[in-house]
Amino acid sequence: MFSALPALVGRRRFSDLSESEVLALAISSEEDDARTYDDYAAALRTEYPDTANVFEGMAAQERGHAANLKRDFERRFGPHVPLVRRESIAGYYSRRPAWVICNLGIDRIRQEVGRMEDESASFYLEAQKKATDPGTRALLDSLYKVELQHEEIAGSLAEKYLPVDRKQEEDEKARRQFVLTWVQPGLAGLMDGSVSTLAPIFATAFATQNSHTTLLVGLAAAVGAGISMGFTEAVHDDGVISGRGSPLKRGIASGVMTAVGGLGHALPYLIPDFWTATAIAIAVVFVELWAIAFIQNRYMETPFLRSVFQVVLGGALVLAAGIFIGGS
Repeated sequence: MFSALPALVGRRRFSDLSESEVLALAISSEEDDARTYDDYAAALRTEYPDTANVFEGMAAQERGHAANLKRDFERRFGPHVPLVRRESIAGYYSRRPAWVICNLGIDRIRQEVGRMEDESASFYLEAQKKATDPGTRALLDSLYKVELQHEEIAGSLAEKYLPVDRKQEEDEKARRQFVLTWVQPGLAGLMDGSVSTLAPIFATAFATQNSHTTLLVGLAAAVGAGISMGFTEAVHDDGVISGRGSPLKRGIASGVMTAVGGLGHALPYLIPDFWTATAIAIAVVFVELWAIAFIQNRYMETPFLRSVFQVVLGGALVLAAGIFIGGS
């Protein structure tokens, strides 16, 4: 779990990059985004030719951005541009594979483009703080403004760069931020707490058939997992470049929901009668798993039946493993 720490995986923090490395990162990011837009255009060409044309235009614009950045780099640092990829920077935003997004439909692609441009704008805003040259700073500022313009039109890609209503844009951006800051880490925590603690709690329950002992093990597992998940979420990404928001908020969401997920099926063992407590705990487990499936469907747009199959079946298998190990 702690392998996400940059020091352990060799990833550098954005704050540690030199000005030349920031420009090199911007160049590779623009080139990657251009290829992503080309992939979207190719995938949508048959069914959505107008939208595909827009993506091709956006890809050409991203390549133009990369060319401008290269010229500025060569002006200041020479012809060799070091390869600095986003995968090597801790907390830097990532891009989902185009083939994954394309399988989710045109509306999901439009949402993804809005996220891409929002993250790019955040990057250029932070990159300006690294710039010491007036010309470089002006270039980064112009790219920041262009990315903001892209964000405004991302909701209506089928039409040629027509701006959307500002309130709708703000509402969508606020919803996106809420999902990134609270829902995603909270859901990850709830899944971890609800599923990973099943085996030790129910193994202890059926091995000892003692409510008090099971309660102590459950409390230790839930609280320990909550601290671990909350700390990891808070320290592995400062949220500046990825746009995921405050690391403190994300850490709280992940840690609290992890603890809640584990406590849900530990607290029934406050009941002295072992079998009554166990029956209630098992019922709580399935309520938790269905709640996870609902949240995935509501906020993460995962098809409900697929979510139910993945979460409920997986949780049931872990529950069965704990009962089998404890009863053997």
